[in-house]
Amino acid sequence: MANNWAIAIGVNQYQFFQPLGCAQADAEALKDFLVIEAGFLQQQCLLLTDTSPPLGDRSTYPTKENILLLLEDLAAACWQPQDRLWFFFSGYGINHNGQDYLMPIEGNSAQIEETGIELRTLMHSLQNAGLDAVVLLDINRAYATQANTLIGQEAIELAQELQIPTIISCQPEQYSHESTELGHGFFTAAVLEALRSGNGNTLEDLERYLSLRTPELCQHYWRPTQNPITIIPSRKQGILPGSQTNHRVKNTSAINSQEILAASLPSPSLHSHSHQLATNAIAWNGIGSGLKTSLYSGEEENSNSPSTNYSQAKQTATPNTSVWKPLLWWGVSTIMVVGLLVVVFLRNQAGFRTVEISPTTTKITNDDSETEILPVIPDTTRSTKIIRTLPTISPPLQSNQLQSNQAQNNQVEASTVRTSELAKRQQAISDLAKMSLESNQASDLSLAIAKAKKIKPGDSRYEQAQTNIQIWNGMILDLAKNRAKQRNYAQAVAAAELIGQDQPNYSLAQAAIKKWRQQAKQYVANKTLLDAANGLIQPGQASTYNRAIEVAKKVSPGEPGSDQARKSINKWSETILEMAKRRASRGETKSAIGTAVLIPEGTSAYNKAQQAIQKWQNRKLQK
Repeated sequence: MANNWAIAIGVNQYQFFQPLGCAQADAEALKDFLVIEAGFLQQQCLLLTDTSPPLGDRSTYPTKENILLLLEDLAAACWQPQDRLWFFFSGYGINHNGQDYLMPIEGNSAQIEETGIELRTLMHSLQNAGLDAVVLLDINRAYATQANTLIGQEAIELAQELQIPTIISCQPEQYSHESTELGHGFFTAAVLEALRSGNGNTLEDLERYLSLRTPELCQHYWRPTQNPITIIPSRKQGILPGSQTNHRVKNTSAINSQEILAASLPSPSLHSHSHQLATNAIAWNGIGSGLKTSLYSGEEENSNSPSTNYSQAKQTATPNTSVWKPLLWWGVSTIMVVGLLVVVFLRNQAGFRTVEISPTTTKITNDDSETEILPVIPDTTRSTKIIRTLPTISPPLQSNQLQSNQAQNNQVEASTVRTSELAKRQQAISDLAKMSLESNQASDLSLAIAKAKKIKPGDSRYEQAQTNIQIWNGMILDLAKNRAKQRNYAQAVAAAELIGQDQPNYSLAQAAIKKWRQQAKQYVANKTLLDAANGLIQPGQASTYNRAIEVAKKVSPGEPGSDQARKSINKWSETILEMAKRRASRGETKSAIGTAVLIPEGTSAYNKAQQAIQKWQNRKLQK
């Protein structure tokens, strides 16, 4: 049986490079996820950081010697072919003479070959061990080092050559960034989000998530964009353990049991929430204990336990007491609907009248119809009047009244439908609460759907479960739409992808996903333009603000990010105007005019600038 291994390396306090702030936290968080949530054994997840505890008498201080000795010992004594390995490194990397090196804590740019870990050697050792390896490299480039301009290029070539799944934090010409406010590098933060939200079961899923989320985090924290690179030997290759990849699926019958967080990070509360979901899933299936759980009542019984006491046995023999609750609810709803129908019927009686039939024949004629009242031979045995109900012969003025009645009837029917839909939604939310699940969490709704799908036709709960499934899928799509409105496109897509193909709103969800992915790409492109525009600005130089405005104008109105572009353009135009006014106040009229004319038409300061130019020109003429 294949074993699951992980090596997580994170270096903060470099001896010869500027210290990093989040590399150690990155390694610790990934290791914690693999142990706590992915089911890796604690003793097979090895952590090497500035402060990691020793493994027995072996130091885990992230030096070159310690890292290479650990790999050698594992390959010689522990690893078996087909074992799964996650290798994660967060720290500096350098490209030297066309080769990539990972820099341990004593890494020195003046002695790269002596102090660095050659990536080619490392990846060849993983391939020779026959491991099912996944390599994640959150590589930082040292700004003061000129030998690392292409760091990551050889890593891409090696991954393709050796067919090792590899994810690199950015393009060779880009920089990886971290944020102390976020507590992680942007790449690792996105990886953790993807794994926790269930978007990392395959490399293809992970690639899709990271390509959207990593640039989003960079933009949100105002850092230059970085775009991860993923090398995928097999498009559908699983990257979590087989037993654990199905951990959620096995216990929930289909869908991930974790929340879609469009921007959450690992925390104790998230761990406890994940365990609660897993507990609920296990309780539903009764795995290993014969435990049964009612979807709507939450009652439990252990029919396999030999120690079941009399009261438990009595409870087991008693029919499910929760059945009367939905019946009572629907009974009340039915009475309300019948009552409303009676009201509608009585309203319509105003359009009819009762005519007593006399022995004579009477003909009533109007422009529209002719109604004949026929004579009736009296019954000598009973003195009873025979009555026929005839349509009212309404004058033309009553047509408005009929239209009004019809409108009122339509309103009553619409109100009845809304009341019924609201009642169904409230019932679905109530059923979520009984399972300790939240209606504003996409993964909770997904878990509830998976549970409800287990209810088979013929079960008294089946119809309610089917209604709930449809309502919960609608709620997932609503959550996704709200996230998209807030420009959390990756989270919106992740939520919408939870909607199954068998659902009525599946096609809507797929269309929305396609649109959001296009918007996400456009948003990233526009944010990149704004980054470039900001990079042009030199404080005190009006011409640089003018060039920045021209670049920002390339963001078309209505596109994602256009609102931020418009704000920046107006802000920069106001800055140019202020610079012109300061020069005018110093008597530099010609310079002030030359500055003000740099304000483009269509900006918030344009009209004010034109008025100021006119005033300054008049002042020059007067002189």
